[in-house]
Amino acid sequence: MNPHEITITVKTQFLPEQSDPDNRQFAFAYTVTIRNSGTSSIQLIARHWFITDGDNEVQEVRGLGVVGQQPLLRAGEHFEYTSWATLPTPAGTMRGEYVCVTEEAQFFQAQIPEFALVMPRTLH
Repeated sequence: MNPHEITITVKTQFLPEQSDPDNRQFAFAYTVTIRNSGTSSIQLIARHWFITDGDNEVQEVRGLGVVGQQPLLRAGEHFEYTSWATLPTPAGTMRGEYVCVTEEAQFFQAQIPEFALVMPRTLH
């Protein structure tokens, strides 16, 4: 666990209705839960993602906040959001970090553990 006691969990889902395999477009939703288990408030300021497709091509995404917000999490609170990504392959991974700041104006990075984006196999 990082020193600021932030826990990050991710759940993923393949989006068949937004995907077009014939044109190498595979869409995935991911729901992130950020929990502040520490004793002081923190605010999520920015995100930095590394999205790796099945061909080992890496795309970096940086930006302020998440889904247009910079959530403030008091001790014991959590924030959950859902976003999405597209890949040119039916499988890949994502990992990254959030840039956060404490109420004492101390910046730190909360690591987002790597997770898989995988199109499920269909049985015919």
